[in-house]
Amino acid sequence: QVQLVESGGGLVQAGGSLRLSCAASGTMYRVIALGWYRQAPGKQRDLVARITSGGTTNYADSVKGRFTISRDNSKNTVYLQMNSLKPEDTAVYYCNADSTLYPFNYWGQGTQVTISS
Repeated sequence: QVQLVESGGGLVQAGGSLRLSCAASGTMYRVIALGWYRQAPGKQRDLVARITSGGTTNYADSVKGRFTISRDNSKNTVYLQMNSLKPEDTAVYYCNADSTLYPFNYWGQGTQVTISS
């Protein structure tokens, strides 16, 4: 099993920055990637950014150049640095772990990010 706990959400004005953190615990050696997804009201949950155990990253086109995902393996923590925030970034942000251990996909409880115009 893998447990994920997010923190760092909040309310900021457009153009501002936030950093989300996700502390992971459990069977970490079976985790192959950590990522961030977001879900706005009435919309599906979409990938924001992902980082593999080898450090390969990928981003949604809408956040490229503004968001940066990173991980501290010594702390089993993944971060999402969000800059130049826009109102359309408003959503609940979820931490995700891809694992070789059933059920293969784990989720945190989510953290609300609200960007005011």
